[in-house]
Amino acid sequence: MVGKRKSVKSRHMAQKSNGANLGFEEKLWQVANKLRGHMDPAEYKHVVLGIIFLKYISDAFEERYQQLALWTSDPSSDYYIKETPARYEVLEERDEYKAENVFWIPKEARWSYLQVNARQPTIGRIIDDAMMAIEHDNISLKGVLPKDYARPTLNKQQVGELIDLISTIGLGDKENRSKDILGRVYEYFLGKFASTEGKKGGEFYTPRCVVRLLVEMIEPFKGRIYDPCCGSGGMFIQSEDFIRQHGGRIGDISVYGQESNPTTWRLARMNLAIRGIEANLGPHNADSFHDDLHKDLKADFILANPPFNMKSWGGERLREDVRWREYGAPPVGNANFAWIQHFIHHLSPTGIAGFVLANGSMSSNQSGEGEIRKNIIEANLVDCMIALPAQLFYGSPIPVCLWFLARNKRNGKFRDRSRQTLFIDARKIGHMVDRIHRELSDEDISRIASTYHAWRGVAGAGAYEDIPGFCKSATTEEIATHNYVLTPGRYVGAEDIEDDGEPFEEKMARLTEKLEEQFQESARLEAAIRRNLKELGYGQ
Repeated sequence: MVGKRKSVKSRHMAQKSNGANLGFEEKLWQVANKLRGHMDPAEYKHVVLGIIFLKYISDAFEERYQQLALWTSDPSSDYYIKETPARYEVLEERDEYKAENVFWIPKEARWSYLQVNARQPTIGRIIDDAMMAIEHDNISLKGVLPKDYARPTLNKQQVGELIDLISTIGLGDKENRSKDILGRVYEYFLGKFASTEGKKGGEFYTPRCVVRLLVEMIEPFKGRIYDPCCGSGGMFIQSEDFIRQHGGRIGDISVYGQESNPTTWRLARMNLAIRGIEANLGPHNADSFHDDLHKDLKADFILANPPFNMKSWGGERLREDVRWREYGAPPVGNANFAWIQHFIHHLSPTGIAGFVLANGSMSSNQSGEGEIRKNIIEANLVDCMIALPAQLFYGSPIPVCLWFLARNKRNGKFRDRSRQTLFIDARKIGHMVDRIHRELSDEDISRIASTYHAWRGVAGAGAYEDIPGFCKSATTEEIATHNYVLTPGRYVGAEDIEDDGEPFEEKMARLTEKLEEQFQESARLEAAIRRNLKELGYGQ
């Protein structure tokens, strides 16, 4: 009987606001920190995030379980089942969960079972078994989840504390899924881990505000999106969020990615799975330069944050690679222009790419980089260049830039921008959120993206105009006079200073008087210091 039943349809709940503040991230961080004395941050992030993942999918499962229990036991329901054994059979029917995009959780992996055993010395093995059982019953998670909680070096008492704390937090029920709480917890932890681990950790985490700016700039509404160094998957997640916010739906874009680090590749798989995003990240982790898993892909949108100034990328083994034929072989000691040409190689005839690079990529002439940049500019590919402020990235305090390449600037989507490039100097934009980290606000992102949209002729974006000190539309001929350097500061000029209305002669008299007062004060302080030193026996 059960095998022939159609899936019970869930009742839709109203979408809740995503704006609620989370109050438990810092508590999670404090518990996670207890593990730091026993392992490297690169290890304990997987301990914490793996358990959070278990709680999320268990919450979603439990909500669906209770929903089925209510409907099948209610005589007034169309799904009422009188016999208890048959009713229980429905509750344990996997298809009833998978039909609602809920992961099937076997009994030995459910959160209630983990919580009861949290203080047992065998909790590590119990968690490992739970991970293996979930992977066995959910093919999309196979080979993804961490399964090393039983190792002797992991403090089992602290793991139990972590389970107890996470037990008090709702993560995967319908209301919290609508708030994307797990995504925000992941983001919080990824940011914390990247900050703690320094440059090495930042390789898999691109700050959310930078990802949002990239996505808002290129507007990936529909088509194939690609990131050949996808880290934890942030570019894909923000693209899906953008589509939903603009009335689209999940699935409007096809997601393709690749990641060389095996643990980060698994983290991306988990991060995408909890959001229901289907992505082709390849069957395993792989190096995009030496093992391109998507060789035939031509993407409509490319979003990426490749490792900056990568020295050991194996370029000496790829001197005759097809990707360098048009613009020149990149230097073996720096992968920046290898990444750029990899992106170009994978762009569709009307595709656009937006990516982060170190500032040196805009001006370097070492090892042929200047010639490659010139060839790319003369090929009419560089659509927009943005200089960003320093301290945006967890892994590096240095300022970075954003490149935007358009395969065809006169493809009919927007105005013909042939042999034109927009330069935006955003180095003064943003605000400090703590002593060492800066963020771009919604207003900052909107200002930059709106400027680009107006310049390229997006319907309804308004008219574009150059703003001294902020933005300038330059021709390829003008760029050539600057030796093909793409630093926005060279083009946007100085910011206009508002005239205060004070006549020049009056202003000079006032400033001269002020300067004389400061000279006198300086002389007074110098005399006082010399007098004090003399009294101490050091002056003359």
